[in-house]
Amino acid sequence: QVQLVESGGGSVQPGGSLTLSCIFSGRDFMTYTMGWFRQAPGKEREFVSAINWSPDRTYYADSVKGRFTISRDNAKNTVFLQMNSLKPEDTAVYYCAAPEPGFNSYTDYHEYDYWGQGTQVTVSS
Repeated sequence: QVQLVESGGGSVQPGGSLTLSCIFSGRDFMTYTMGWFRQAPGKEREFVSAINWSPDRTYYADSVKGRFTISRDNAKNTVFLQMNSLKPEDTAVYYCAAPEPGFNSYTDYHEYDYWGQGTQVTVSS
């Protein structure tokens, strides 16, 4: 069974940076696409970014493109989300997720089978 554990959330001022980490265990990490989603209070969970098992394939929501960078370290079974130029609207609980092979959409959270517990990111002055 896949387990995901996120870390790295916190509070930061607008324009600041944070790096989230997610450790994967239970299966062969190198065969899984990994994604990040976020959910703000009263809003639906939304796609942030994903990275394929082939590291040069990355995907971003338009709202974070150019500010966030997803990466993975296969030797450490870890996926990262580097977040720069943070804005108040980035405030949310951030979740790491992984779909079973054969999924159809990187951006649809219904396609993802495994989820971490979430980590809070708050951007406020």
